[in-house]
Amino acid sequence: MTSYLRVLRHPDFRYLFLGQAASMIGDRVVLVAIALFVTQTTGSPTDLGLVLGAQTLPLVALLLFGGVWADRLPRHRIMVATDLVRAALHTILAILIFAGRVRIWELVVIEACFGAAQAFFEPAYTGLLPQTVPESLIQSARALTQSMQNLAILVGPALATVLVLGVGAGEAFAFDAATFVLSAVLLLRVRPRPRGQAAAAAPLFEELRAGWREVRSRSWVWVTIAVFTGAVMCVYAQWFALGPVVARDHYGGVGVFGWVQTIVGVGSIAGSVAGFAWRPRRPLWTGLVLTLGWPLLNGAFALGAPFLVVVVLALVGGFGFSLCLIWWETALAHHIPPNALSRVSAYDWMGSLALLPLGYVVAGPLANAFGARTVLGVGSAIGVALLVLALLPRSTRELPGPPDGEQVAAQPRSARAMSA
Repeated sequence: MTSYLRVLRHPDFRYLFLGQAASMIGDRVVLVAIALFVTQTTGSPTDLGLVLGAQTLPLVALLLFGGVWADRLPRHRIMVATDLVRAALHTILAILIFAGRVRIWELVVIEACFGAAQAFFEPAYTGLLPQTVPESLIQSARALTQSMQNLAILVGPALATVLVLGVGAGEAFAFDAATFVLSAVLLLRVRPRPRGQAAAAAPLFEELRAGWREVRSRSWVWVTIAVFTGAVMCVYAQWFALGPVVARDHYGGVGVFGWVQTIVGVGSIAGSVAGFAWRPRRPLWTGLVLTLGWPLLNGAFALGAPFLVVVVLALVGGFGFSLCLIWWETALAHHIPPNALSRVSAYDWMGSLALLPLGYVVAGPLANAFGARTVLGVGSAIGVALLVLALLPRSTRELPGPPDGEQVAAQPRSARAMSA
């Protein structure tokens, strides 16, 4: 509680946190609301895949451009604009649902525009957060934000189910639109502190190349991004595409999958709380080791392991993944030049999401050909192998944690950049 109060004492972070807390819950409501609404409307998995893909593809395609603009312009202003755009899109969707006139192609167009706006929001948010707290509190700010995100993962689906099945899908999308308006209003009160020297203006593609040089020059950055590109496709996508089927066929019901996800969420919340106080000497290496529980959960599920083993791995996987994410984003904030942070974040986001649609698409055909348990198990083995590869670079093993109380961002770049 002392850590919470210390970081929330800073008004700029407080406005950012409160706005994003509402928005995160709204986003989780919408993710489930889309699935329920499309299933109720057409009952077609293909239609649902089209809608989810329509949101993801523009997000991936435009992230790098969003990173450039977030390093050029005031980040909180970009976030206000994208919040208002997304509020307008889901307000329109809610009106169409209330009128009983929404068609799948309209839903596809709206969600594609939604994903495009999100591509400009995410890099700006990553770059803005360190500007709202002192350097020594960046990890605490990340931990508190991650705690809220994990709580949203638990609360959002339940709220979406109540809204869509108990009230109506239109109300669910209207609720999400309202959370974006609240976020925009609170962001207008944020006055971010200067951090690092402003980047000199350059042509768009030159700035993209400069951001890539920041990634490429640090093996701990590009190797980790590359590893998670593959792991998200082989572990994350396969879990959500095939986990419910395996639960139905081998654990007595599809509801078991939901319970396991809830346990993952509990572990994630515990990890984000631990992130306030746990500051290991080698945080990235420690986080990657702890994250091994994530693919191991898939493997245990595929093998039909006793449910107690599944529960333990779900807790460990959620705990480790949450901590790894906190330490990773804290490392980026402290070791990447502030004027390039949003561009590096954009490469990180793009790498994480690039193969996710492919993972969703191939899961079904592979399961039909080889069996869901086999595909889930092979994906687990690939995920473990990739995470072990992420531990190999010397810079990953030796990357230090942030020194408390020091103004790291003010140091010369050469003093804090890790070489390959």
